[in-house]
Amino acid sequence: MMKSKADEEDYWNSSKFKAFTFDDEDDEFSRLKESKLAVNSIRYLVEADDDDDDEDEVEKVSWSGEPVGSISWSVSETAASNQKAEREPAFPKVSTDCVSMTKSHSGYSLSSLFKGKTKGGNFQSFSDSPSDPSVRLYAPELRKPKSEYKDYVSDWSPEETIQRMQQGKVVSLEKFRSLHDKLLLLDYAVNAHDGNGITAILIYLKRTLSKEVLFRELESRQTALRHLIHYLTETRDHVLLLELLRALGRMEDVALLQYKEHLSIADENKRRDFLKGCLKLPFSPEDCAHVQDHYTLLERQVIIETTDRQAERGGKVEVFQKFPRRASIVNMPMITTLYYCCLYHYTESEGTFSCPLNIRQTFKISEKQYFVTALAARAKLKAWSDVDALFTSRNWLGFTRKKSPLSFQRVVDILQKNSAPTQVLQNYVALVDDAELRISLAQKHKCHDIVINTYRDLKDRQQLLGYRVKVKKGSAEERKIDELLNNPVRRRSDLHHPYHVTFLTSFILLS
Repeated sequence: MMKSKADEEDYWNSSKFKAFTFDDEDDEFSRLKESKLAVNSIRYLVEADDDDDDEDEVEKVSWSGEPVGSISWSVSETAASNQKAEREPAFPKVSTDCVSMTKSHSGYSLSSLFKGKTKGGNFQSFSDSPSDPSVRLYAPELRKPKSEYKDYVSDWSPEETIQRMQQGKVVSLEKFRSLHDKLLLLDYAVNAHDGNGITAILIYLKRTLSKEVLFRELESRQTALRHLIHYLTETRDHVLLLELLRALGRMEDVALLQYKEHLSIADENKRRDFLKGCLKLPFSPEDCAHVQDHYTLLERQVIIETTDRQAERGGKVEVFQKFPRRASIVNMPMITTLYYCCLYHYTESEGTFSCPLNIRQTFKISEKQYFVTALAARAKLKAWSDVDALFTSRNWLGFTRKKSPLSFQRVVDILQKNSAPTQVLQNYVALVDDAELRISLAQKHKCHDIVINTYRDLKDRQQLLGYRVKVKKGSAEERKIDELLNNPVRRRSDLHHPYHVTFLTSFILLS
């Protein structure tokens, strides 16, 4: 039985449910976002009205109000299908593998939708249905803003492309095919001071341009050139980096880059041969001297290491037994090699490669550097006679005296770190020129004789009396202080203090 138009309007106006229309307006699409709570509440309303679970008693109607199967319902369905076909691009496409929601294939009817039941009679709510992959409801998503589609289809200029890269948006560089456009991209990235953008453009140019064209264009773009050199260095693309440096005529950089390859050679003999080949590279005079010293040092280290390894295994050298070697000398720095030779080969003749004096002359080591290294090595071995010989010097008259390129305060610190006894320390504490510093060092290292002699030379009776309390009672130091305090000659000599001389002179003149 067909209803009149007036009856239909009365029906919908009196009903709590509203009809849905597919209008092409954004505010209508917001009505599709019904919460699960609102949908599930329909189930309880229907169950309260109909508890006999008889699906046939509920009249099946469409959203427009016509009974399902009527002529007006067929006309409405046809119109809705045509409208959906016209608006298809606005909605995302659903895969054909998904479950169809048409009436013939769906597990839901309009009545079961309101009751919250499937056709099979099993109760299932909207919140539970997505967990079952065999039955799912797919609601159309809202269309994306038109401005987002513009990101992928618009023809962006080089300047706009760089701006979008700075904003972190996805861009495509493949459409820039001409050399002019590619260079414009690079220039805009350089002007924007965008390091990441410059590197991204250079990677694209490296892939799409020949090496000759790329090197030629970068020669006049120093900022981009530095970025490319840094990128090739970080990625260790040494082959292309060498070609680039050669094309730019930077032969010293080519030589240094090839020289750095020795770091990857583990075998000492192969590394030595490689360094020998590097001597022919076009280094600057200063760099050439360093490479020559490196080769000479490694050559000596290989010889010394081979000889000492055999001597250590033989067990006949006493110094190797007392102080076993902890590591190989190969590939060690020059100062470490000098220290090693001062420790194990100090007494060898100057004609041998391992002699410390030979190493000093060959590598032009300064006197101060050699002195500090030799002093630390001989002090570690407790060879105090060798330590004393380092300070002994003769003048042209044949007289000997103590001389050091270091301050004697520094000498005392080095000896103290190597556990030098007090008798050795006080010999060098006494050579400190400043009296206050000498007293401070002597008190720190418990060199009592130095403190007492310094106070004696200063004729400071009060300081001697104060220091007498600090020394051990009955010790030799206490007896020495008592002897100085009770010596009548020493007491009379105190009259020669400038204060007393001035007082006597004034008394004689007044009389």
